[in-house]
Amino acid sequence: MFNLSFLKDIGSIFSSGDVLGVDIGTASVKAVEVTRKKGLAYLNNYGILNNYGHFDRLNEVIQTSTMKIFDKEAVKLLQLLKKELKIKTKNVVASLPLFSAFSTLIEMPDISDQEVANTIQFKARQYVPMPLSEVTLDWMMVGKREKDGRVFRQILLVSVPTEKIKQYKEIFKSAGFNLAALEVESLSNVRALVGGDMTTTMIIDVGSHSTGILVAKGGFLKSSNQIDYAGSHLTHALSKGLNINLRRAEELKKQKGLTGTGGDYELSTIMFPFVDVIIKESIRVRNEYEKDQEDKVERVILTGGGANLPGLLEYVRSQTGVVTVKGSALSGFGFRDDMTPLVPELGTVLSVALGLSLREI
Repeated sequence: MFNLSFLKDIGSIFSSGDVLGVDIGTASVKAVEVTRKKGLAYLNNYGILNNYGHFDRLNEVIQTSTMKIFDKEAVKLLQLLKKELKIKTKNVVASLPLFSAFSTLIEMPDISDQEVANTIQFKARQYVPMPLSEVTLDWMMVGKREKDGRVFRQILLVSVPTEKIKQYKEIFKSAGFNLAALEVESLSNVRALVGGDMTTTMIIDVGSHSTGILVAKGGFLKSSNQIDYAGSHLTHALSKGLNINLRRAEELKKQKGLTGTGGDYELSTIMFPFVDVIIKESIRVRNEYEKDQEDKVERVILTGGGANLPGLLEYVRSQTGVVTVKGSALSGFGFRDDMTPLVPELGTVLSVALGLSLREI
């Protein structure tokens, strides 16, 4: 399983068994407090705080794809979560958004780990779109394959701007936390939703302002892509098309989704073009992966807040022709009985935060 981290001082600070996983998204902050009980992960508490300013303007978000993070807003939300959840642990595992990192799958001859480590910097210069002096690199072997009678190692290379890492540490420090580990959210999603399953799986993570499209197998990330269409774009389309305010549009989207009939059918017709963009990009990613890796995607998992859009699951299944399910990141966790009715929704919304906690449980 993946354990890439862009902070190297983790040590044994989670030996007490308490882990706080924090996912700072484009329009919300999500946190889970997880404890190790009898060798199993147990969800003690969780919190979701939204920055509703993004309803008014698409660019009023906590983070943007230009890699700018609004420090004060993030700190304020983290402090509020800490207060409302009565969080005791200060040690945090946090996620980096997909757009903050660069990742690519490269192939090398079947050489030793030490030989890979000695040559990875040279290889990185061929792929990383920034000067290596400005990024922090990490890599992980994710498999082997035979091609033309030769065996090749498959290496996932990930780079993150070093300045971004420093910025995250300052944000959590200002909020009263110790940032102990930091990883790209795609890795957390794979850990939470796929685990060690050998089924080749595409994960479509529909967020507020962007959608991540991942391919994973056996617990390893094989492909990582992003498209700038997601939940907020559907809300804005409804608002404009029906001439209603954004809050009302958001409510209608969550209530009716793509299942509208009769007088409500107009809701679906307004949203379908945006959903189709996401699906077409997902199909493109699938086709590219299958051609390059000579492997078939056998399953699609929908996750993120947008995965709960009524009718989306059935529509994706019909358009892709692949078995499609909603993410169930909580399936491997214990939790209070009163949380049971919320599990179907929380299993998608909290998938990144739960995946973060699992790396230390």
